[in-house]
Amino acid sequence: MPGDDASIRAVVSAVADAADHALTLWAGGETRVRQWEKVPGHPVCEADLAVDALLRERLTAIDPAAGWLSEETADTIHRLSVPRVWVVDPIDGTRDYLRGRPGWAVSVALVDRGAVSLGILAAPARNELWVAQAGMGATRNGRALQAGPRTMLPGARVPADQLPKADRDLVVVDKPNSIALRMAMVAADEADLVATVRWGNEWDVAAAALICQEAGATVTDALGDPLLFNRPQPTAFGLLCAAPGIHGAAVDRLSPRARELLGQSVPNGG
Repeated sequence: MPGDDASIRAVVSAVADAADHALTLWAGGETRVRQWEKVPGHPVCEADLAVDALLRERLTAIDPAAGWLSEETADTIHRLSVPRVWVVDPIDGTRDYLRGRPGWAVSVALVDRGAVSLGILAAPARNELWVAQAGMGATRNGRALQAGPRTMLPGARVPADQLPKADRDLVVVDKPNSIALRMAMVAADEADLVATVRWGNEWDVAAAALICQEAGATVTDALGDPLLFNRPQPTAFGLLCAAPGIHGAAVDRLSPRARELLGQSVPNGG
């Protein structure tokens, strides 16, 4: 895809239109869509599939040569043979979407040779549009983002329902169901840390990872290693997204747990 402004605007418009379509189906929380579980504990609904189809049509028209990796589309090896790949989660935070809560977003990233070059989150129920280009900074609704200056891990703000006993020196803040939106809170200095110690999928984090990095946050897996995208198995073990001044301390706290769990865990592939 050419990196010109017109192409970027076309992608942003496509994502915003798809999110608006999801919003009309959501209808202010009175969702009318059919829903089911792909596997136990993993809900999906008609809106996921409708948004996925709309995005694939629009984004493929913008960059026909790019591959496709989406939560709601069967994966193929074709994406491994092309330099650019769209990485898409049509509705990240489906549980909030189905419960009539606003903590969901449409997440779209363009990955170029393993690195995210463009990341967009559209959260219309929150009236938020997040955009980042590699090397060009990140914005929310057109305003530049900057991760926070925190340097001490105790007291760090974490979007969570509750914290394990070992982490009760941290501070709970509001938690949207969408992990992409939780990460974006770090980019906007509304949180200091988002961490997981489980296998996760590229489409959950690709767009938000660039938004956070362009805002100055540090994003790695749970062991502190860089995230790579469009991998043959498109998963990574855990996530650590943090204000730069506490990332090292967060790795020191999280990585021993991650290594213990890694010995017992395999990628979910889902």
